[in-house]
Amino acid sequence: MVVKNGFSAYTTTRLVVPHWTHSSSTLAVSAPMNESENQLPAAPLPPVAPEESSGAALVSAPRYEALAAPPEPPAPLPNLESKDGRVVLTDTTLTVRKTTFLLRELERAELTPVRWILWYLLGGMGLASVMIAFLQNWLRTGPAMLGMALTALLLIYGHRGTNRLRLHRLGREMVNFALPGDTRPWQRLTAEINRRIFRVHDLAAREAAALLAAADEASRQAAQAAADAAATEEPA
Repeated sequence: MVVKNGFSAYTTTRLVVPHWTHSSSTLAVSAPMNESENQLPAAPLPPVAPEESSGAALVSAPRYEALAAPPEPPAPLPNLESKDGRVVLTDTTLTVRKTTFLLRELERAELTPVRWILWYLLGGMGLASVMIAFLQNWLRTGPAMLGMALTALLLIYGHRGTNRLRLHRLGREMVNFALPGDTRPWQRLTAEINRRIFRVHDLAAREAAALLAAADEASRQAAQAAADAAATEEPA
């Protein structure tokens, strides 16, 4: 409302209604593609069969000719025998208490000192019982001394024990032998047994590798000869 010269006048405001216009549909122009996008996707490579592995692949080129023939066996080692004759070790066999084993069928040998717990406990308990009976005047001096000597020997025998030789065989159960005497000589003999077992297995592995390499070489030569024969038979 506007007041002018004492008169009031009403004025109205006009609302402008917006008019919506449809824009012309135009196609958007895409940006030019770079060279990497313009190129067609490369065709997938055909699957390649993996190369067959063989024993010849494990042999290096300089040594291939040397391993084509079986290696010469090394010089034989001297025979070893224990003092009591219970164990005899040769270059290829091991005899323990008249039982012979091939070194190839053995995996390793172990020697473990074993105490006779039963005799050890009986000797100790018997010695204690005899001494208690002697102190209580239940036994005279003569029988008490004899009982102490016997139980002391039994205690010493149980404490000394024996040596257990355990042979691990390939794919079969283990075999145990009792070897009396001092432990150190048996330990040295067991170390020599393991050394010869590993020596025999190493020689067998070398022979197998040489035979496999020779078989692969023969197959390769046969395939090459077949290919050459097929090439000569083709018409010019």
